[in-house]
Amino acid sequence: MTEKTKAPAASPARSRAKAEPPPPTFGPGRIAGATLIVLALVGVALLMIELTRFFMLVFAAIVLGAIFDAIASWLCAKTRIGRGIALALSVAGIVAIFAGAFMLFGSQLAREVDTIREQIPPALQGLEAFLNRYGLGEQVRDLAAVGSDDISRALQQAGGYALAAGSGIADFVLVLVAAIFLASDPATYRRGLLLLLPARAEETAALAMGDAGRGLKGWMMGQAVSSLVVAALTWAGLALLGVPAAGGLGLIAGLLDVIPMIGPIIAGIPAVLLAFTVSPMTALWTLVLFLLIQQLQGNFLQPMIQKQAVDVPPAVLLFAVVAAGILFGFLGVLLAAPLTVVVYVLVQRVYVKTLLGKDIKIAGKE
Repeated sequence: MTEKTKAPAASPARSRAKAEPPPPTFGPGRIAGATLIVLALVGVALLMIELTRFFMLVFAAIVLGAIFDAIASWLCAKTRIGRGIALALSVAGIVAIFAGAFMLFGSQLAREVDTIREQIPPALQGLEAFLNRYGLGEQVRDLAAVGSDDISRALQQAGGYALAAGSGIADFVLVLVAAIFLASDPATYRRGLLLLLPARAEETAALAMGDAGRGLKGWMMGQAVSSLVVAALTWAGLALLGVPAAGGLGLIAGLLDVIPMIGPIIAGIPAVLLAFTVSPMTALWTLVLFLLIQQLQGNFLQPMIQKQAVDVPPAVLLFAVVAAGILFGFLGVLLAAPLTVVVYVLVQRVYVKTLLGKDIKIAGKE
């Protein structure tokens, strides 16, 4: 009688070895694919870096377009005229204001800017002589010499600055035309942007754009009032003190008021230096004037802007200006405040409220 041989049972280890898939092999194809992905990511990053100025110009066009849209909407609400006519009136009004200011004060401001450029080197020397009387001249002598050399070198490079100014004018025209197109039909661009997003993100994105738009418009209205007040007070105060080029310095102070924290300091430096050409006491009173205006701006005008727009903490604004200057240069510094307002609102809406699910009041929300 033959015995049936029983096949030995497979061990658990051998069964697991047969069930597990073989480890992936990194062949030439997978390595080439991974290399292409890495190169594509690096290329996109480099392209984004190269296009930073372009992105800032786009954002500048959005800001200016929001200004045109706000004025046109106000005209439509007050006069019941058509949207196209209201937009044309808003663009023509702003252009007329700048053109009229240039025609009325352009030649005077040009002379005062020339005065600023010519008198700053003697002002530095006067400051050095004043400090020398109190034994502090040695510490600032090298700094004053460097400043004088830098200004002299800058004046010798007027041709380069003329080319830069020409490029700035071309950028301004580009931004102006783009802003008119954006303000003429903002709903079209809004819909186009929403179509690029997944369906589940459209509602949040629409709410975020609405919040950012309201905050941005409120900031622009408050900032316009603040800049006008700062320019007028600086002009009048410096004229009463007898500081040369009071009008030009007032204009500089008003324009630099859009730069949080740092703008008033930058505007005060040439004013104090020019005041030294009159007398040290005039320079002291000029410093007091700028401190008073700064207190007014910080305690009254800035809260008014934040009430109209977004209550961004001062430290956040300061670091935003520094970061924007490092990343985008002077254009980034100029647009740091509105860019911070938009980013702040988007973080609140998209990250804190939507992703984290926290119940907060969105800044700029009606």
